[in-house]
Parts: sequence; C-alpha cells; structure tokens
Amino acid sequence: MTADQPTILATSAFFEVGRRGRYDLRPGKIHRLAAELANATAKPRVCVLTQATGDPEELIGAHYRAFAGSEFVVSHLQLFPMPNVADIRAHLLEQDIIWVHGGSVANLCAVWRVHGVDRILHEAWQAGVVLSGVSAGSICWHQGGTTDSFGPDLRAFTDGLGWLPYSNGVHYDAEDQRRPKMHELIGDGTLGDGYATDEGAGLIYHGTTLAEVVADRPGSLGYRLERAADGTVTETPLATRVL
Repeated sequence: MTADQPTILATSAFFEVGRRGRYDLRPGKIHRLAAELANATAKPRVCVLTQATGDPEELIGAHYRAFAGSEFVVSHLQLFPMPNVADIRAHLLEQDIIWVHGGSVANLCAVWRVHGVDRILHEAWQAGVVLSGVSAGSICWHQGGTTDSFGPDLRAFTDGLGWLPYSNGVHYDAEDQRRPKMHELIGDGTLGDGYATDEGAGLIYHGTTLAEVVADRPGSLGYRLERAADGTVTETPLATRVL
C-alpha cells in the first residue's frame, strides 16, 4: 500500500528501548504511525537506511532484531562499502516505509547524492512511500538545521535535500545547545523559518505542508520558529497529538 499523498514523517522519536543495552529495541509508536500513514498496517514493508553512521553491521542487525516478531517486514539499503541490492530504485519503490537512522546529516546527504539515492527517494516520496526518520533522518528532508556532523559544538547545516522548504530543529528539549542555536541561526538568516521537535515528537507533512504534530509521550511538543524583521525569533508551541 502507499500513502494517499506524498508524506514525510520527520521526528525526534525513536524505538522503544529495553533494558539489555542500547540495541535492545522494539518498534515504537512512531513506526506504527508511519504504517498507518502508508495504509499498510497488516505487513508493512520498511527499509532501513543507516548511511548517517556509515552502515555499521551491528546497527543494521539491531534494526532486524527490533522488527523481528512484529508485524513489520524489514529490509535495509547499505551503501558502505557498496550497495547491497542490485537495483536500488526497485527496492526502495517497493517499500511502504523508509526509515532513516540518525547520525551525521552532512555525510548522509553527501553519500545519497553520490549514489543518486536522493533522486530515487524523491520519486518514492511522490509515489506514496512514507519517508521517515529520526534526527539526521528528520533534518535531511528540509533545507537544513543544527548538526554535530562537524564536531561536538553544533553548527549550521544548510545543504539538506530541501524538499520541505523549512529549517528543522531536532532533540529540541534534550540537548542544551539545540534551542539557542536554532534561534541564533534563524535570527541571523543562516537558516530560514522552520519547525522543531522535542524528544519523542514528530512532524507529519503532506506534500510540503505541515499537517500535524504528534508525540510518543505526554509533554513532548513541536514548535514553529519565525524570524522577525529585527532578527528576533518567535517560538510558537504547536498543538501536538499524543499517540
């Protein structure tokens, strides 16, 4: 199945994490929402992309373990050291959901462009495959946002895919630098107006329009960030539906 219209679910939400280490994962509420958006709640096909961390085998394996025994049918696209599927376009277009893991958004977008994956993902988006992800997997669809791709101190990233004509701030309430850096970069014009998400929150876009803000826990919010002529930034909390 496919979404009724081009859909992106851009989030600061993650898997449910168990007690047996950082890779003890289970599908979260956000993944099941992605399946609903794709009209594929029975056996949703989800392809995992982990290029933002260089496709480490342990992370890919963790995704398979996370989805094992669930309703999801999981696959992955690996680009390091080479593609693991013969026909990337065919593989991505047959999915219901594409889930992009976090890491370096700068490296992620660069590697996609080298392999032409950006063009294929755009085609998949237009065809109704739900594009989704967390952190770098949220920023990538936008014009840019704040990133630690270049070091521990956050910097501007302005070379996103740009299909969503906004800036994007992730982990907004979870990392001290995130909120002030977004305000700084929007205020000085480095980034355009945009949206931000607390930990656990996500933005649903239909086409390029924000349709709804959701969260996998009470208290997590999405925000609209707008620059005034004098460079001040207005932060407006948005109505957020708890899943």
